[in-house]
Amino acid sequence: MEIAYQGEHLFPGSLGQFFIVLAFGSALFSFICYYFATTETAANSDKSWLRMGRIGYWLNTVSIIGMGVCLFYILYNHYFEYHYAWSYTSKTLPTYYLISGFWNGQEGGFLLWMFWGAVLGNVLIWRAKSWEKPTMAIMALSQAVLGTMILGLQIGSAHIGSSPFLLLRDAMADAPIFKNANYLDFIKDGKGMNPSLQNYWMIIHPPVLFLGVASLVVPFAFAVAGLWQKRFKEWVPAAIPYALFACMILGTGVIMGSFWAYESLNFDGFWAWDPVENASIFPWLIMVAAVHVLIVFKNSGHSYFTAAFLTLLAFVIEWYSSFLARSGVLGETSVHAFTDLGLFWQLVIGMAIFFIIMVYLLVSRWKEMPITKKDEDTYSREFWMFVGAVFLCLSCLQLVVVTSLPVWNLMFGTKWAPPTESIKQYNVFQGSFAVVIALLTGITQFLKYKKTDITRFFITTGVYLVFAALVAALIIYATGLYKLSFVFWLVMFASLYSVFANGKILSDAFKGKYKLAGSAVSHIGFGLLLVGALIAAGTKKVVSINEQGEEHIAESYKEENPKENLLLYLNQPIKMGEYNVTFKGDTIEGAQHLFNIDYERVKDGKVTEKFRLRPNVIQSQGGMSSSPDTKHYLFRDLYTHITMTNVISAEPKQEENHADHPEADDDKNYDAPVAHEVAVGDTIPYRDGKIILKSLNKQVKVKDIPLSDKDVAVGAQLEVITQGKTYTTEPVYLIKGRNVFDFGKKLEEAGLKLRFSKIIPDKGKVEIMVYQQPESKKKFIVMKAVEFPYINFLWAGTIIMVIGFFMSILRRNKELKPALAEVKSQKSEVKR
Repeated sequence: MEIAYQGEHLFPGSLGQFFIVLAFGSALFSFICYYFATTETAANSDKSWLRMGRIGYWLNTVSIIGMGVCLFYILYNHYFEYHYAWSYTSKTLPTYYLISGFWNGQEGGFLLWMFWGAVLGNVLIWRAKSWEKPTMAIMALSQAVLGTMILGLQIGSAHIGSSPFLLLRDAMADAPIFKNANYLDFIKDGKGMNPSLQNYWMIIHPPVLFLGVASLVVPFAFAVAGLWQKRFKEWVPAAIPYALFACMILGTGVIMGSFWAYESLNFDGFWAWDPVENASIFPWLIMVAAVHVLIVFKNSGHSYFTAAFLTLLAFVIEWYSSFLARSGVLGETSVHAFTDLGLFWQLVIGMAIFFIIMVYLLVSRWKEMPITKKDEDTYSREFWMFVGAVFLCLSCLQLVVVTSLPVWNLMFGTKWAPPTESIKQYNVFQGSFAVVIALLTGITQFLKYKKTDITRFFITTGVYLVFAALVAALIIYATGLYKLSFVFWLVMFASLYSVFANGKILSDAFKGKYKLAGSAVSHIGFGLLLVGALIAAGTKKVVSINEQGEEHIAESYKEENPKENLLLYLNQPIKMGEYNVTFKGDTIEGAQHLFNIDYERVKDGKVTEKFRLRPNVIQSQGGMSSSPDTKHYLFRDLYTHITMTNVISAEPKQEENHADHPEADDDKNYDAPVAHEVAVGDTIPYRDGKIILKSLNKQVKVKDIPLSDKDVAVGAQLEVITQGKTYTTEPVYLIKGRNVFDFGKKLEEAGLKLRFSKIIPDKGKVEIMVYQQPESKKKFIVMKAVEFPYINFLWAGTIIMVIGFFMSILRRNKELKPALAEVKSQKSEVKR
């Protein structure tokens, strides 16, 4: 008997699923129409195929927007009957995290990819002119292939795609809870978002990264169109601006991920050579190489095959990167990999479709390609730009081979393990490639296309090489880089040479030679990026050196070095290098659990600087994630994160200072009390300081207890001095009728509870009971602090590089306009 489930909101899911099917169907329809529009002869063309192709693509765009609206509506309203909403969101998440929950799962990621593909396709409909038909056929095919990833259809035993609108009861059909028609009454909240993703970068980084991913299809589409229609040379200048855009946006997205890791994760850096991180830069490296070879062909006529091959390969390898991240194959080697949603073979088929297109066109058009038989001159710009592209590809190849070890094991039944010192291996190999690439970004700027004045070239290059070597030697010595491997000395030298050489070209641009300004700026940014990354990663210094001799790292944190982590008890300052650091307590702010750590820089006994860092610890999905906080200086960053803590409550703190605590059960949280008979002015010593009885207040009021003339209420005004801080409190002694009461006071900051327990008239004294919190009960944190010198060169270099890409896009678009005008003129002549 079929169960009639209660309380479900099925309409938005049904509408969203309708849009998914419509998006796939309209993309497939658009592809077919654009294909026939491309293949039909001019004599038979009535533009009906073209019009239908456009309509199909516009319908695809509307459907994708409809999907997005439906999914966000489900997430925003916490409809946990949907598996996607239950898996990635909760009622406690702020709205901005609900937005990022949109792309938290694989299905949302594919939807975001499709959205940007739709936007870029509409740009091509608007701007591609004569290239619209063939390029849009490829764009529509890409949208159709992506659409299959979220179809969520079951055809017999075949499962096609994973839908974001899948119901929870269908995803977990065997769970006993779904035998109840009112199962939603038992689902009070969703699982929530992974703690490490609860960061503002989760809102910004994925959309930018997926725009970069989606933009790779555009130069791919131009290369296919050029080979398909045998317009071998025409596609190159048209594709270059889009290829530059892909490099700019994808590179920005990757560096945003790096900055997110630095700002929000606790692996003490900005790049960990995680397999999924590596996979994200495969297509960027290939596309940067492709851009340079495209420019080589445009200016010299050389390297056509390589230009076409790399442009096509960049998109194919993006599919391979997606396969690595989404198929589950990296599940045991990467902390970022998705689990397999049954898309393994779909991802393989998607990758195979575009790989087959690439191979077919390159093979079938091989004999017709404009491949020059004349060798490039050794002292020409195109020769060394080609060499630079080769080294970019070799850099990518090394990453692909090592990152893909799980794939090789799966294919060949082997059990190869990753290198034992994989990070060191990556650093040395990629550092070596970086040396050559950085040198070439400077050397090629002094060369000319086809022929160069050799004497002038050697003199100019030599001067800048010597200058870079001198400055590099100074920086290597001053920063301590001389302690690292020799290859990193060479990276510093090559990076500085790139900055200085391109600085010369940029200065020439201000004199009117503006053509190379974009490349000079982007190369300067790349050089600065390498300088910042090298110094920051190579000379970072742990400042939280543990000199307490305490082993305080729990078993679950054994990967941390106890010598690099400080134990801080609440309100007890500790000397840490040039700073005094104090744990001042924790604060709940929305979804954040912040730990307040005060820093004081002391010089010659004087405090010269004060600031507070607030690293965040988030508990969700049964785990804990620590996000660091950083003090930014111009030439260094001080980075602090929580390694462990005994403060685990996610509930807001109760108001404790000066509050009444009559409950006897609270006494068990303290050591056995010690009674002290004291007069006004006397001092009570205790483990962490002293307590002074300042006076007795006979006018004290007791909250919510009315007092008559016969009642006696006296407050003991106490001053507590501990760890250089002074606190005041007032426990109360009350005689009401024939009953005696005392109302103790807690001082959480001092780890005390104080009770005014007795008045001793014949001695002129009172009895104060002192309860001390045991060491094991005191709030503490274990923190790690790391100093990253000159890391701002990394971030500044990234911004400068992006600006350079943008300048190059503007230049290439400007160059394209006369070419388009000439083509238009030629067409007009033909019509006449």
